[in-house]
Amino acid sequence: MNKLRGANYTEVTEFILVGLSHQPKSQIIFFCILLHFYLGTVVGNIFIIIVVWKEPQLHTPMYFFLCNLSFVDLCSTTTAVPLALVNCLRDCPTITYNDCYAQMTISIFWSITECWLLAVMAYDRFVAISNPLRYTLIMTMRTCFQIAATMWISTFLLALIPVIIIPVQFCAGNNVVNHFVCELEAVLKLVCSDTTVGEVLMLISSSFILPLPFMFILLSYIRITVAVLKIPSISGRRKAFSTCGSHLTVVTIYYGTLISIYLKPQNKDSKDQDKIISIFYGTVIPMMNPLIYTLRNKDVIGALRKAAGKTKQVRLSV
Repeated sequence: MNKLRGANYTEVTEFILVGLSHQPKSQIIFFCILLHFYLGTVVGNIFIIIVVWKEPQLHTPMYFFLCNLSFVDLCSTTTAVPLALVNCLRDCPTITYNDCYAQMTISIFWSITECWLLAVMAYDRFVAISNPLRYTLIMTMRTCFQIAATMWISTFLLALIPVIIIPVQFCAGNNVVNHFVCELEAVLKLVCSDTTVGEVLMLISSSFILPLPFMFILLSYIRITVAVLKIPSISGRRKAFSTCGSHLTVVTIYYGTLISIYLKPQNKDSKDQDKIISIFYGTVIPMMNPLIYTLRNKDVIGALRKAAGKTKQVRLSV
């Protein structure tokens, strides 16, 4: 996002973040709820990363990508939520242009990365079910690192497009963002210059952000279903489906919520509701992911019991 000067425009040096400053009581309630969700997100995702890192039986491609997902959820939440919490305690919260620019770019990066990471995890489940005998040969740890590196680099470049390539100008005094943080859509509503070229570029880049990974996930699960139906035994089918149950649950919640937010008709009365849903979307779903993978995964539960047993033995020996 470039700052350009002109006769009818001005250089914006800071933005005012509205949040719920006009509703003090609601803001306090929102702060308490959001703080609990954020702490749950941080604890849950750090917990997943530590368990996978410490247990050798979980050093597999599936859990390698799960650690990546937990890391993304942890970072994406920390990028926006602490700022929203601090702003809840301020009467007139402001953020500098550069800080807003950085926070918006980083948030976009984490969102794109999560979309593509879920697609990569779908591919991993497809290989595991359709080629179980060759799975360890295809999904080696070297291959996993290469896939992860390619994904991280690609999503970083995609995240730069909306905020660097697209030139915009702001009108004088038009710097009030109706949100808790610098959310891309809320900031772009303040633009006064012609955004036709920018909208076209964003439309092109957005096709790589949501539709493409979603179609990849959908295609992967269609092929997974076909492969599972070829398994003769019912128990074999159930076991095959159970290996991707957690991932499918996460994908359904993530994309379902995302689609409902952006396809919902917009009106003036729903502005506060939309920004509250948006900030909770970035907190609740990252908090739910560790719960889903913990409660529905026998390997993780087994690792937890093993760790608990070791802790008990250490305490008894002491």
